[in-house]
Amino acid sequence: MTGTPLPADVLARMVASDPGRPRLTWYDDEPGPTCGERIELSARVLANWVAKAANLLQDDAAAGPGTTVGLDLPAHWRSLYWALAAWSVGATVVVGDAAAGADLLVTDSPAAAAGHGGDAVLVSLPALARSHLDAGAAPGAVDEARELSTHGDHFSPMSDPEAGDVALAAGGHDTAYGDVVVPVEQWGAAPRVALAGGLDRVLCAALAAWAADGSVVLVRGDRDDLQDRFASEGVTVDSRQSA
Repeated sequence: MTGTPLPADVLARMVASDPGRPRLTWYDDEPGPTCGERIELSARVLANWVAKAANLLQDDAAAGPGTTVGLDLPAHWRSLYWALAAWSVGATVVVGDAAAGADLLVTDSPAAAAGHGGDAVLVSLPALARSHLDAGAAPGAVDEARELSTHGDHFSPMSDPEAGDVALAAGGHDTAYGDVVVPVEQWGAAPRVALAGGLDRVLCAALAAWAADGSVVLVRGDRDDLQDRFASEGVTVDSRQSA
């Protein structure tokens, strides 16, 4: 394949290149019940999460090119697979204040899910959650922790996006599918990139790292003493920003 890859191509290339290598490592340092979590996903496991979420979007919500999928989530490992799932069906990912107005909302807030006028997915952030503790407050929403596992491990899109279709809408700016994957040359080949900050930037930086056959270490929480952790993780690029 020549030219700029689409997000789904980036994921497929990682699986083909080395399915077992870690591609997404998550550390949660945010005070609360998930503080201390570390999650590591290989390309194969990441693709499995993406396939299940994409099947849910396509089969249950008829999502495809032209559909807007709002991500009302922090920069989190779950946000990354939901974004990749939305891009796999050809939808537009919307982040920030405009996410609430999307056709479908993916959120960790029961109140936001209950108040959304369209389809909604209620996400539990803890890694081992089997259902959302407050799912009863949003009875019309899909409880991701309970229902995502019922969807298939492989995904075939019914329609593919065009390069000019909007892939990401954030901060009043639209980024087309043909422009959303932008490798950063100075990161080199197969970079191991530390990320933190706003969700739109994290999504684009993760795509850039993966497009260079690299991987991501995503962190959440206000800590400055991470040099030893990053050294043990083999981080080659620290590209964190404040949210």
